[in-house]
Amino acid sequence: MVLRRSLAVAGAAGVVGLSFVGLVAVGTYAASGPAPAGTAALAPGTVPAAYQGLIQKWGTLCPELSPPLLAAQLYQESGFDPTAVSPAKAYGIAQFIPATWASHGVDGNGDGNRDIWDPADAIPSAASYDCALARDTRGVPGDRVANMLAAYNAGPYAVISNGGVPPYAETQGYVRRIRSLAASFTAAAGPVGYSAQAAGAIYFAQGKLGTLYLWGGEGLPSQGGRFDCSGLTQAAYATVGIRLPRVANDQWYAGGHPARDQLRPGDLVFFAHDLNDPRTIHHVGIYVGGGYMINAPHTGAVIRYDRIDTPDYIGATRVTSGGAAALPARGRDGTIANGSGAPAGPPASS
Repeated sequence: MVLRRSLAVAGAAGVVGLSFVGLVAVGTYAASGPAPAGTAALAPGTVPAAYQGLIQKWGTLCPELSPPLLAAQLYQESGFDPTAVSPAKAYGIAQFIPATWASHGVDGNGDGNRDIWDPADAIPSAASYDCALARDTRGVPGDRVANMLAAYNAGPYAVISNGGVPPYAETQGYVRRIRSLAASFTAAAGPVGYSAQAAGAIYFAQGKLGTLYLWGGEGLPSQGGRFDCSGLTQAAYATVGIRLPRVANDQWYAGGHPARDQLRPGDLVFFAHDLNDPRTIHHVGIYVGGGYMINAPHTGAVIRYDRIDTPDYIGATRVTSGGAAALPARGRDGTIANGSGAPAGPPASS
């Protein structure tokens, strides 16, 4: 919330077996370093196409800001939902409260109206507000991006008076989450580093081959140990100490996004109804190599190997503990549990 304190393949088992676990440790890529703020481009498929141009343009408004950083803030605030309303009466895709909108809202699309509900105004306003905070804290020692984010959460006076990010757990956590989450929106300048926990996740999933699918299944004894697609991926990564969100279109942001020719066993692979809108992701599996994944496909099927190269394939995520930890939590009603009130969107597990 803007302004905090300052105001099916039976035979495939023979082809794609446990031997693929060994590939995880082979051919390790070096992770590319982070791009400087303001220069990083958005990774394909990470933001809805309707907002991509706005985020790419306004994310370069000042040196402390970048398109992935702006995208991470919008996702954290509303899940890219322009109709979001928080319990604290923050509104729209950028979750402005009216008092802050009155002083910092801009007419981003030049239609003569500053509309808190219109992403064409709210996204430029979020960027403008970030950059105003960056200017307010420019003389403060330390990392300028961190100070800007801290001012967004706690207000510029808190940053100035503390000589940097203030010692508030909420504010320090916010800075850490947004910077980690921004990596999930950043187009890779080189190959994406592999996840060391991938082998364990695959091992768990392979142990569930042949288990009957269950919508909403999380492998609980009361569910007969059955899973749906995102329940399986969540449980698999939980065995290696990584807590993924429950639904597939949130799991999409749990790390960087390797290209199709850079996939490694353990990557999560995703499928969407609209390849230009990650909010329509409906299915996820665990890549095992050779163009195959382990997945819990649908009602009436069992956990099995399937090919990933289908028309609805939107991309992949290389899970990291930092990326997963940065994701906003959702409540039982599907809303983002950070006060922004964004709905879960379309069903995200098939």
